[in-house]
Amino acid sequence: MARTRSEEGATPSDIETLTFEQALAELEGIVKALESGQGALEASVAAYQRGAALRAHCERKLAEAEQKVQAIVEGPSGLSLRDVE
Repeated sequence: MARTRSEEGATPSDIETLTFEQALAELEGIVKALESGQGALEASVAAYQRGAALRAHCERKLAEAEQKVQAIVEGPSGLSLRDVE
């Protein structure tokens, strides 16, 4: 069955449950496997697609973390926290 464009753009639900570290480790494994050139074409294409979804997931996780990061600022009343822009 052919996949629609919206299905292709969606992140598989199993990827959504991965931590950044888990997704990155899986992505690194996919990259190594693809670089070896040993896989069949269809398997390589499927791995590439999963890798793209993992990359997007990692980028989202990094963006979320960046929004949560706070910087320590020294002011007249001592140290305080402010959001990083």
